[in-house]
Amino acid sequence: MFLRKFIGDKQFYKKVLMITLPILVQQVITNFVSLVDNIMVGQIGTEQMSGVAIVNQLLYVFNVCIFGGVSGAGIFTAQYFGKGDHEGVRSTFRAKIIIVSLMAVFCIGLFLFFDDELISLFLHKGEDNLDLEATLLYGKEYMRIMLLQIPLFAITSAYAGTLRETGRTVPPMIGGLVAVAVNVALDYMLIFGVSFLHIPAMGIRGAAIATVVSRLCEFGVVVFWTHTHKGKNKFIVKAYRSLRIPSQLMAGIIRKGFPLMLNEVLWSVGQAVLVQRYSVRGLEAVSALNISSTVSNLFFCAFFAFGSAISIIVGQLLGAGELERAKDEDRKIIAFTVFVCIVVGVVMAVLSPLFPQIYKTTDTVKEIATACLLISSFMMPFHGFIHTSYFTLRSGGKTVVTFLFDSVYVWFVQILAAYLLSMFTGLNVVMMYAIIQGFDILKCVVGFVLVKKGVWINNLVSDESETAKA
Repeated sequence: MFLRKFIGDKQFYKKVLMITLPILVQQVITNFVSLVDNIMVGQIGTEQMSGVAIVNQLLYVFNVCIFGGVSGAGIFTAQYFGKGDHEGVRSTFRAKIIIVSLMAVFCIGLFLFFDDELISLFLHKGEDNLDLEATLLYGKEYMRIMLLQIPLFAITSAYAGTLRETGRTVPPMIGGLVAVAVNVALDYMLIFGVSFLHIPAMGIRGAAIATVVSRLCEFGVVVFWTHTHKGKNKFIVKAYRSLRIPSQLMAGIIRKGFPLMLNEVLWSVGQAVLVQRYSVRGLEAVSALNISSTVSNLFFCAFFAFGSAISIIVGQLLGAGELERAKDEDRKIIAFTVFVCIVVGVVMAVLSPLFPQIYKTTDTVKEIATACLLISSFMMPFHGFIHTSYFTLRSGGKTVVTFLFDSVYVWFVQILAAYLLSMFTGLNVVMMYAIIQGFDILKCVVGFVLVKKGVWINNLVSDESETAKA
């Protein structure tokens, strides 16, 4: 039966949702809080919102790079866990700690010494003649405080990634819930002030302090739970007694993980470059895209969580040697994701005109943001398919293929198109955005071919796990 290839039974969806829902809940709440935070900052003024948006775009590059660093070793974590090899999981966890620590030190130094240059890349005059110098100062003020949360985010990501890859998705979710609750409460108090508590209004500094404290709370919850439940988390037992990683495994992580990490670095930098290209049309474009991306990310959780489900479910099946079952369940998860994205995309399209009206900004910014949201809602099913295709290829260790599929595409298709459109045409930012997003349809075709051919069906730990222990 044709439909049975794409639709699973009740037990299948129960398993998928048990893994997906905790991740989805955490992501929805986290992105909802980011939206609330964004709206609060947006009430202060467009220059303040733009300064914060630029810094958050730069920090997003760091966050995605950390994700890439963790994910490279995470491919092996899921497969080792599927095989029941706890020593292998422990070694991959150590590799993650080392990788994210080095990346955090590097990024703090970069943002500390080159903040002026990085923020200024996004500052261009537009129709509303906004104050660029004030935007730069607001951005620098916000960034200096936000640097404090970088090491907290990095270490938390190493722990949370390992927990998810070993099937423990609830503790990271709880950590995320605690963080967002703290963030919302502190955001309001610190941004606007509370007179009866004698808390002054600190504006964007308050928003940054709230984020740092919330990251600290998330770090505390995730790390504390992991170390107090050693029976459930065997990888943490004696994890810090030594940072030794078997050479065979480290070679595998570098071989498979470096292209993935490089991919995430280039992809995230590419997203920042795209925003910079849009910013040529004026600071209004930066503010509008900040609103659009913040709102879109709330709806994009619909497919973000399913990518994690593929990493966990398909990765563990590949590690256990159940290759045909991995292929079957992967196909059904992708189909389910696209269906969910169609439904969520319709809801997003209906609500798109409402969100920008909440912000205290110019009519130009609101109009651009609304148009970009409508474009994103139309593209949601395509993005869902691309996202799950990427995680399918990654689960089998095809990191060079994912590098070509993701980063090479961004730089040689999207960024090239953005450069040509911004420099040699008079198209407004909405038309530029529509054209560049439309290229993702071609990426869907490539993803379909790669997934269908089964190039990703590989067991990475069947042969090397024994030598890795030596």
